[in-house]
Amino acid sequence: MTYRAPINDILLSLNHGAGLAAAVEAGHYGDFDGDITAAVLEEAGKFASDVLAPLNKVGDEHGIKLDNGKVTTAPGWPDAYQRWTAAGWNAVSGPEAFGGQGLPLAINAACTEIWSASNVAFGLCPLLTLSAIEALDAHGNDELKKIYLEKLVTGEWTGTMQLTEPNAGSDVGALRTRAERAGDGTYRIKGTKIFITYGEHDMTDNIVHFVLARLPDAPAGTKGISLFLVPKFLVNADGSLGARNDIHASGVEHKLGMHASPTCTMTMGDKGGAIGFLIGEENQGMRCMFTMMNQARLGVGLEGVGVADRAYQQALAYAQERKQGKAIGHKSDGMDPIIVHPDVKRMLMQMRSMTAAARTICYATAVALDVSVRAKDAKVRADAAARGALLTPIAKAFSTDIGNEVAYLGVQVHGGMGFIEETGAAQHYRDARITSIYEGTNGIQSIDLVTRKLGANGGASVWALLDELAATIKQIEASNDPAFGTTGAKLRDAHAALERSSKWLLERLASAPNEALAGATPYLRLFGATLGGCMLAGEALAAKANGEAEPQRYVALARFFAENVAVQGPSLEKTVTESAEAVTGADAVLAG
Repeated sequence: MTYRAPINDILLSLNHGAGLAAAVEAGHYGDFDGDITAAVLEEAGKFASDVLAPLNKVGDEHGIKLDNGKVTTAPGWPDAYQRWTAAGWNAVSGPEAFGGQGLPLAINAACTEIWSASNVAFGLCPLLTLSAIEALDAHGNDELKKIYLEKLVTGEWTGTMQLTEPNAGSDVGALRTRAERAGDGTYRIKGTKIFITYGEHDMTDNIVHFVLARLPDAPAGTKGISLFLVPKFLVNADGSLGARNDIHASGVEHKLGMHASPTCTMTMGDKGGAIGFLIGEENQGMRCMFTMMNQARLGVGLEGVGVADRAYQQALAYAQERKQGKAIGHKSDGMDPIIVHPDVKRMLMQMRSMTAAARTICYATAVALDVSVRAKDAKVRADAAARGALLTPIAKAFSTDIGNEVAYLGVQVHGGMGFIEETGAAQHYRDARITSIYEGTNGIQSIDLVTRKLGANGGASVWALLDELAATIKQIEASNDPAFGTTGAKLRDAHAALERSSKWLLERLASAPNEALAGATPYLRLFGATLGGCMLAGEALAAKANGEAEPQRYVALARFFAENVAVQGPSLEKTVTESAEAVTGADAVLAG
């Protein structure tokens, strides 16, 4: 089954659920013409369906090969990448001064979902390049920008993030890769990095690595980390490629999923040290790297959305074709498609509604990040930056959890055939699994939400967002549309649970931090479910008001989510506020 981008759903989510149309109307996007959004996404959908989707299974089956330090990607991969860059897709949101199109991040976010849905292993490569562009543009000096930025923006070269080491995963401050000053303004980097996505490949002539390392006189922990640009090939004064740098792939991982994406062990220093160029200031690498990571975290959240939508589309098509049993009351001969059975309908609605909620949360994050740099008013920019910071861990963790859950249901809808690789449902399940781990595990995202984002500015960002959600709930209740069922009541209960949980956690952070951390993950789920439910309800209202085709299907989607997902809010509140001791007191059980 091929992939078709759900353009109407994407546009409704982007313009109304995520607030792009309102932000454009308010002037926060300058002279950006929102009318081009549909045309860009239509073309992205065509490229995804025609070029990327057919390679998804090919990449999964063939994987990659490492031979003498060189990685060969799956058949068709290099050609698809060249077509990708020639069509300008890598440059959608890149700065115009360096060959980019300067379109909003929100537009690129929608494209990222489309690439991820059609071929998530392929889309992962430009996702990391986008993060490299952001870091270099924000923190690099003019000389480095002149040499590298345009090549990265156009996609002629790709970028990587190199953080993880054998003894330094989530605890980045424990890394041991060394950097030594060379005396000519460059540095020599020595060490080993693991789990480096697209650390080596055959799709471009050069790869620009962004590497965290520690100087000899650096302070301990994260305060002593610096960020360096380390190219695969050094660049001559005339812009041509020069000597091979002392960095190479010494191994590749054999993984549960994402088979077509090379995950490399990168070794530096076999020949005296890789030549690196400082990004930002010495010992300020984490600040620079977080520019990359925050972009990447949103991108990974969109991977979750994309895989979920692909799994849903495939499950829906299978349920419409697969005949098994009869619908109750059906008296004619023959079997019915399994989509007539209530439990299959339930699973499909669960898949679609959760995907839609995660989509809008991610898009709303992108809009906030856009406004934080594009708006003219300083306060508007500051408020948007705080909103983007608050939403980023939710976008990453909630959406990737949803990706895993929807892919799981996709296998279930297929029944026994879902367990068979030939149907493709299993690949989505395998590919989705890593998304809740890399770019900061979802547990780390929950901790970030509770310890950093919840109390930022005295909780102002959270209370402002809750006020907006309350206004949406009032609109639902005031609509008096019976098609919404108990949507308003269920969302109001979830909203109240989120508000109480937020206050409880803020109190416990000061008095009993371990109790707060014990409830971090269910709190993020509560936040995502409440936020997603209200956003879907807002989209349904917009669909009715704006004359969307078949607006009642969006009403039905919002109702299902409210009555089947958001309804879990009060129970999640109890888990947050009443179950901390069951976690903090579990040492006797876990001791074995």
